[in-house]
Amino acid sequence: MARRTGALAAAVALAATALLAGAPAAQAAPPTPVSAATARAYLTQLAERPEGSGSGYSRDLFPHWITQSGTCNTRETVLKRDGSGVVQDGSCAAVSGSWYSEYDGATWSAASDVDIDHVVALAEAWRSGANAWTTTQRRAFANDLTRPQLIAVTDNVNQAKSDLDPAEWLPPRTAYRCTYARMWVQVKHHYALSVDTAEKNALAAVLNGC
Repeated sequence: MARRTGALAAAVALAATALLAGAPAAQAAPPTPVSAATARAYLTQLAERPEGSGSGYSRDLFPHWITQSGTCNTRETVLKRDGSGVVQDGSCAAVSGSWYSEYDGATWSAASDVDIDHVVALAEAWRSGANAWTTTQRRAFANDLTRPQLIAVTDNVNQAKSDLDPAEWLPPRTAYRCTYARMWVQVKHHYALSVDTAEKNALAAVLNGC
């Protein structure tokens, strides 16, 4: 019996090893967003009004990427945080590693294939209230490592998203949409940014299915 139990344990361990070998490498990620229940509560607290004008907007009004530590700026810090086995050179540039993009499920081995997405895009923030902020406030928003506002993702997926809100764009990988909605609402709530009606309805639909 002992011999049979030992063989079974060995077989289970072997199967687990094989399963892990086919899975994406474990890696760090953005800060865990609030729960779906909390996000639903936050969503009801956001000011609802038509999206503002983009007049006067420029990415230069949101200074990024700023130095975070030593020679590492915000982009390099997120690449290190969100990647697996990331090696950086003396200037903090990622020279090797792998990055799993939660938005589309792709894995990349070159940092040049990865963008750092602002979950709530800078232009979206501008139209939702950030046009009234100081440069200091916009700098903090554009480089926020404390909230789930920055994430390493496939570059062309990030470019397809552009400055669209969840009524207009959601991650093509449907398994991540609940997390994405929780991230979005937490960021907008923290920064007291508004939502338009279509955006609010889209977020509610995702969160109600979480």
